[in-house]
Amino acid sequence: MTDAGPSLPAPPPPAGVDVLRRSAPRGALAARRRQPPRAVRPSSSTYGEKHDFTRTGEGLVTTPYGAGRRVLAGCTAAMAGALTLVACGFAADADNDEDKDKDKSAARIRISAEHGSTLASVNATGVRVSDGRLTRVTMTDRENGEPVPGTISADGSSWKPRKQLEQGTKYRITATAKDADGRTTAADSSFSTISPEHSFVATYTPNAGSTVGVGMPVSFTFDKEISDKKAVQSGITVTSSSGQRVVGHWFGAQRLDFRPKEYWKAGSRVTVRIDLDGVRGAKGLYGVQDRTVGFTVGRSQVSTVDVNTQMMEVVRDGKPVRTIPVSSGSPQHTTYNGQMVISEKFEQVRMNGSTVGFGGAYDIPDVPHAMRLTSSGTFIHGNYWYSRGYPPFGRVGSSHGCVGIADVQGAQADTEAAWFFDSSMVGDVVTVKNSPDKVVAPDNGFNGWNMPWREWVAGSAV
Repeated sequence: MTDAGPSLPAPPPPAGVDVLRRSAPRGALAARRRQPPRAVRPSSSTYGEKHDFTRTGEGLVTTPYGAGRRVLAGCTAAMAGALTLVACGFAADADNDEDKDKDKSAARIRISAEHGSTLASVNATGVRVSDGRLTRVTMTDRENGEPVPGTISADGSSWKPRKQLEQGTKYRITATAKDADGRTTAADSSFSTISPEHSFVATYTPNAGSTVGVGMPVSFTFDKEISDKKAVQSGITVTSSSGQRVVGHWFGAQRLDFRPKEYWKAGSRVTVRIDLDGVRGAKGLYGVQDRTVGFTVGRSQVSTVDVNTQMMEVVRDGKPVRTIPVSSGSPQHTTYNGQMVISEKFEQVRMNGSTVGFGGAYDIPDVPHAMRLTSSGTFIHGNYWYSRGYPPFGRVGSSHGCVGIADVQGAQADTEAAWFFDSSMVGDVVTVKNSPDKVVAPDNGFNGWNMPWREWVAGSAV
């Protein structure tokens, strides 16, 4: 008798399914266990039938195909019954989940400052709800417990603080809302606003609501160096009611100026949108400003100083209105050439030569009718200390680089300098020509008009 090999273990029943077994007489089972494993050959009674040779735990046995199908069918039926019982159990759990879902509010609250955040916005922090209405929102300073006043919108969809939050401060917001069926939900968040160390701020000119001359650019100076210039410039838009195209130009990493190709159109309105809140300016450095400001461009006034003649012609709205004798820089201290924009006006101001590299050459405490043309110290101003016996105005250059006009001490009299001062505004242009000096640098004051337009556009980051 041939050995059929070691017996193989029967496969376990499917997990979670009780297999129903047909009982047999104990004696028959015992007798079957005592029989050695053997291969069953077809006999005359089974000759001609098709058989499957199946390995079981006791060796090779044969089962007619039909019988095999009957056995499998029985197992399938048994398993189907078991699976049906299991599925019924799942259905019961699903019903419980549906009941729980019915109790949940459809309202969804979103607090803009994530829990644990240390870079929350001082401007945009607030609460919104969808599929419901806010019923209560409280915000407190976690350091001192003081409440932060805020307002829920008329439609109940949002809440925001009434004023800008403090930088580097810990806050907590709790909010509740109801859906259309009156079911409530709640949310809360504890966070800190962005600190000054991780933020940048820009100062800008002109001031909101001001009226300026046609040459005044929009100039931003950042308190920290900006490396992501594209992102920052993209957060600032400057538009004019005149329709002029306005382009930004970077001077280094901390200054960004905007201007059109030609001077602003007289009487136009310029709008500046500053959307820098949360904008990345450099690694670990984000903006905090979010506002819109505007200014008006006044009448056009451009004055031209001719160093050859020592005369200045004042042109307003395209028409000459006055010619004034002046005295530019001496041959030793020449005046810059180029277009220079008036950036500041002082009825009287102290001028000390030591602050601009001239040592103790002069220190005048009350220079009258002074208007700044460059950041390096060039002014157009009144002069009361000139020699009465040989006045330089309209004759020769005599200053340390400024443009002087005849005046008196105290800035009270009706003089040429007083008239020009009263007739000028910040943003007016003073052009100097025929000086032996170089053209003023575009970033020395607000003098970007001296840069060719193509070069100006090339300095934009967007």
